[in-house]
Amino acid sequence: MNGAQRLGFGPDERLLIVNADDFGMCHSTNLGIFQLLEEGVVDSATVMMPCGWAREAVQWSAARPALNVGVHFTLTSEWENYKWGPVGRSGDASSLVTKEGWFPRDIRTVEQCADPAQVRAELIAQIEMAIASGLVPTHLDNHMGSVYGLETGRDFLREVFEVCAAYRLPFRLPRRAPANRGATPELEAKAAQVGAFADAAGVAILDDLVGLPYQELPGETYESFKRAMIALLRSLKPGVSELIIHPALVTEELKAIQPHWRKRGWEMDIFRDPDVVAAMNEAGIRRVKWSDLRSHQRGER
Repeated sequence: MNGAQRLGFGPDERLLIVNADDFGMCHSTNLGIFQLLEEGVVDSATVMMPCGWAREAVQWSAARPALNVGVHFTLTSEWENYKWGPVGRSGDASSLVTKEGWFPRDIRTVEQCADPAQVRAELIAQIEMAIASGLVPTHLDNHMGSVYGLETGRDFLREVFEVCAAYRLPFRLPRRAPANRGATPELEAKAAQVGAFADAAGVAILDDLVGLPYQELPGETYESFKRAMIALLRSLKPGVSELIIHPALVTEELKAIQPHWRKRGWEMDIFRDPDVVAAMNEAGIRRVKWSDLRSHQRGER
């Protein structure tokens, strides 16, 4: 049974959630995601609680409880001159940080160094900070895939599923191995194992997780990006897929933080583009929300 069937749709239905990642990362990101959520261009967003503008994102979202906003579990800090670290204020977090006290910039370091108990404590601290600020989260996901074991095979999914089960929230994880990582028998077996693990924990997950590179590729233009997005949408499989984007208003603040600012501006416009909307309609893609998965997980559907 795929995710579409679990939500009461037919087995061949292609359901899509468009999620805006990195909510709260900076003011420019917030301003962009505010627009897209209010316009219904994206279906949900997830907040990076360790970042300096998370409070603005959470308070704005708390005042609009009908919108789907979750917590973007953050254990990495990837930009050169803009850093953040743990939100937990009690207990030892030494395995999660650099000598300067920031999260590391890459997931390999997280996988090699992080203590599972400290990971679990930090994930809980991030959720509790969001809830204390008034957010009622619809879902949970992970910045840069730092809990998945993508680099070394050492993952933190047991800790993640324990936290998801405790808060009765679904999690961004695909049952099928992502095509862009090569659907090897080993990856397919790992995906099936993880899906069974999620089911045993009572945590709702995705069938597929898709997206385009967050970096601006050499020679890439908005038009080539749009063609790639339309091709990706047409390739969606039956079930529930989530598509990740990182939209933001292009400002001097955004340009100072990260080098791929132009692409984040394109992602502001991509699901407003009539050609992309038409491609989704022609493909018969239905848009759903994380709150639908949360309701299924809680037995409310």
